[in-house]
Formats: sequence, C-alpha cells, structure tokens
Amino acid sequence: MYYKEQVVSLALYQEFLKRSFDIVFSFIGIIITFPVMIIAFIIASLETNSFGLFMQTRIGKEYKEFKIIKIKTMRKIRGYQTNVTTKNDPRITRSGRFFRKYKIDELPQLFNVLIGKMSFVGPRPDVKEMYEDLIDEQWLIFFIRPGITGPATIKYKNEEELLANVKDPESYNKLIFQDKLKINLNYIKNYKFKNDLKYIIKTFL
Repeated sequence: MYYKEQVVSLALYQEFLKRSFDIVFSFIGIIITFPVMIIAFIIASLETNSFGLFMQTRIGKEYKEFKIIKIKTMRKIRGYQTNVTTKNDPRITRSGRFFRKYKIDELPQLFNVLIGKMSFVGPRPDVKEMYEDLIDEQWLIFFIRPGITGPATIKYKNEEELLANVKDPESYNKLIFQDKLKINLNYIKNYKFKNDLKYIIKTFL
C-alpha cells in the first residue's frame, strides 16, 4: 500500500513539474514570439485570401476534442481533399513552405499549451479518424496532454518528404502512425520530466 502511494505521489509530482514548465515557458514564448506570429498571420492572410489562422479539431487528453491553432500555410484547391500533406503538396503557399520549414506555423500552439490543451512534449494530436482502430493499451496515449514535440515527432521530422516519395501516401501515413503509437506509448510508460527537457533541446538543435 505504501509503495502504491509513493508511485502515485511521484506521478503527481512529475505532472506538477510538467504543467508548471508548460505554463511558465509558453507564457514567455508567447511574449517573445508574438511579433513574429502577427507578421506571419498577416502574410498568411494575404497569400491565402482568408483568415490567416488554421484551426482544426484534434483529439487531446482523455479523448476530448479541442481546436489546434496554427498559422495557415495552405490554400484550398477544389477537388483536392486529403488530411495527408506531402512536401510537394500543391496547396502549400510560398510563405507556407518557409513557415513549415522553420516551424513558424507551430508558434500559435503556445496558446494551446498555456490554456492546458497541449504540452510542450507529448504525442502529436491528430484528427479523430486516425484513432478509429486503436486497441488495448494504445488508448494510453490519451492519458497525457498531446505535445508540440516529442520522440515520435523528432524521429519523423522529415515526414512530409517521406510521404512525397511513396506511391500511396495515405497508406504509408497509417504505417508511420502505428510506429508513432509505439514510440509514444514507450514515452508514457517511462515518463520522466527530465526526458521532456532532452526532447525540447533536441527539437531546437
């Protein structure tokens, strides 16, 4: 019984560290990068002839839906509908390629982190359709908040290039998704806050 209490206390302490870090550094990040976000928003609005923010429903902690926020990097093309984005996707705008390359489009997610819908580190949140075939322990990915970066995100940092080099991007994307699940489950089962710091450093590097 005492051992179980120790485990629970340790888990709560790790969660406290993680959430405290998210609040403090997302707030600092917003202050520092807000001018960049405004400029990127204006450019995206002009180039796409629409509102410069991309907001899409994703699945987060405890399988709850939330709106992820990004700088818009793609324009709509009639008849072109897919959730899979490759490097050569014709919908990506000129500024969008720059924003995606340097992850500027991801900056508004700092607001998602600040309000507690996301964390700096965790499984990348996806659309509901991607989770339809989850089985058994795979549901553990909803035990924590989704993240901006993480071990799976780092491994597949060139995902759009990989998808661009296969005949069937959607099928290959499902294979990648399964590998991401394995990586994310291992991250959750062996969670330590110090590992989050390592993944953040790797992401910047």
